[in-house]
Amino acid sequence: MDFKTFMIYLVVMAGVTYLIRVVPFVLFRNELKNERVKMFFNYVPYAVLAAMTIPSIFSATQSIISAAIGTGVAIILGLCRRSLLTVALFSCIAVFVTEYVMNYMGLL
Repeated sequence: MDFKTFMIYLVVMAGVTYLIRVVPFVLFRNELKNERVKMFFNYVPYAVLAAMTIPSIFSATQSIISAAIGTGVAIILGLCRRSLLTVALFSCIAVFVTEYVMNYMGLL
């Protein structure tokens, strides 16, 4: 890639990033009064996080079964209000043990 093409890409990327950050301030100058809109904006970060995380979970392991078991452990511990470190640690251990057992049984 030559320097001119790189600079065009850089300027476009900077412009898009700037617009994404500035448009909400321009459109919503006053405080939002509508409770539904407020609730929508409160849940957007969680929806984006889930949309980015879930596909990665199921493609990071050797088997969909081990990924499902690790996800199940994470959901159960999360619902039990355990810390993020505990949830991540035990879900990783669940995936490791599941893949070890599956490999030992010849299923992988």
